[in-house]
Amino acid sequence: MGKDELIRSLKNKGFHERIINAFDKVKREDFIPENMNKLAYEDIALPISKDQTMSQPSTIALALSLLKLKENQKVLEIGSGCGYVTALMSEIVGEKGKVYGVEIVKSLADDSIQKLKDYPNITIYNRNGKVKSEEAPFNRILISAALEEVPKEILEQLEENGILVAPIGPGFMQTLTSIRRTKDKFVVEKEIPGFIFVHFVEWFNLFLFLFYIFNPQKCYANSNNRKRYYTNLQCNILIIVFCNACRASNFYSSPEIFIIINP
Repeated sequence: MGKDELIRSLKNKGFHERIINAFDKVKREDFIPENMNKLAYEDIALPISKDQTMSQPSTIALALSLLKLKENQKVLEIGSGCGYVTALMSEIVGEKGKVYGVEIVKSLADDSIQKLKDYPNITIYNRNGKVKSEEAPFNRILISAALEEVPKEILEQLEENGILVAPIGPGFMQTLTSIRRTKDKFVVEKEIPGFIFVHFVEWFNLFLFLFYIFNPQKCYANSNNRKRYYTNLQCNILIIVFCNACRASNFYSSPEIFIIINP
């Protein structure tokens, strides 16, 4: 599928003209690995790093549609990744609007800063998405990673009548959910089930590694620069134990303790 075909497909799905125009202006191939260029305008998710993906265009368009973006708005994207969706939102809110991206993976944040250097209304931060932004409150918030529920720290960054869109749900399947703030209440406006997003990074990135759990060749745990290798069975048990321990303690991603599978 070429770019023109993708644009026609999005038009046929009934997306707003502002969203269509943004997809037309922003080159998807600028935000993916060069060896993926032939697939740039296929309506599929594409890898942007070992552990991260870019959502398929129709899913992105649906999320932007639920967000109901308008010109001159101030928007926050949590999990901005390679910056593609950030660029699309920049086109929609216009020169007088402002888009802030938050990405916890440093390499992705650094790369996206370079790719978005020609967008003066975009600012990218490399930090945890739960940290309250000094630019809050926002008219709109888009969370581009899956959560079981939206943390209160994020919801409270919405301004009155603001809208947040996020993929919400346990396990590997999520519901794309639109939430509006009305005074101190947060009301679910729409829910569309049946999506799979990369999980919100907050405990060792282990959710990302679970894709390999059924066929690990070898793995090791690294703590304070001391490596210890484990068998396949031990590796699987370690992942499960670490996931649950981190979930219980609300422990965030640490560069000092991690597991590598199939290194």
